[in-house]
Amino acid sequence: MEKMEKIVAQRLLDIKAIQLNVEQPYTWASGWRSPIYCDTRKVLSYPDIRKLVYEGLQHLIEQNFEDISYIAGVATGAIAHGALVAEAMHKPFVYVRAAPKGHGLSNSIEGVLSQGARVVVVEDLISTGGSSLQAVETLRKAGAEVLGLTAIFSYNFNSARRNFENANCVLYTLTNYITLIEEALQCGYIKPVEMETLEQWRETPDKWNGKQEAVAGGSKQTRL
Repeated sequence: MEKMEKIVAQRLLDIKAIQLNVEQPYTWASGWRSPIYCDTRKVLSYPDIRKLVYEGLQHLIEQNFEDISYIAGVATGAIAHGALVAEAMHKPFVYVRAAPKGHGLSNSIEGVLSQGARVVVVEDLISTGGSSLQAVETLRKAGAEVLGLTAIFSYNFNSARRNFENANCVLYTLTNYITLIEEALQCGYIKPVEMETLEQWRETPDKWNGKQEAVAGGSKQTRL
């Protein structure tokens, strides 16, 4: 699994699905300043990496869960990834909205979900885990048994670990922030002197303040 974590991290860096910039940090929608920006939607444009990701998620699920009846994606970033996993596993698929649809049937869950369904949730990335665990709670209220959650990438925040523990929801990811910055250093994407700053950011991301003005375009980082 350690080898897979490194491979996925390398591929995400190669296609700029994850970018690191200590000197010109990004601004997330939450207002946090960050030296990292992640957009896993780019994975969908690269067939080989897309396959690596959905087969990796499938392996995580089959290795860690039993008697799975449904795969659920979290809107919007994980809808495509979740659907690909469900197709590979020949399982029914639904996706969970952040909020009920504002018209029609006001659905929070799109698709047909059976009562008592044993569901594994697929997410694209995990920061604090708030929106992911909201989807878990929505599924539970709809009568599903949520076995756990899988994701492509996690920032390894301590707050996320606590949030998942408190929600009694296990989490497995293909790769993570610690592996990513190690691979970024090995592959020359960052300099050795930048490692300490990157490690400090992960410890207190809500208090960290970069050296220069944030670059434009960071507002898309909304997964909280």
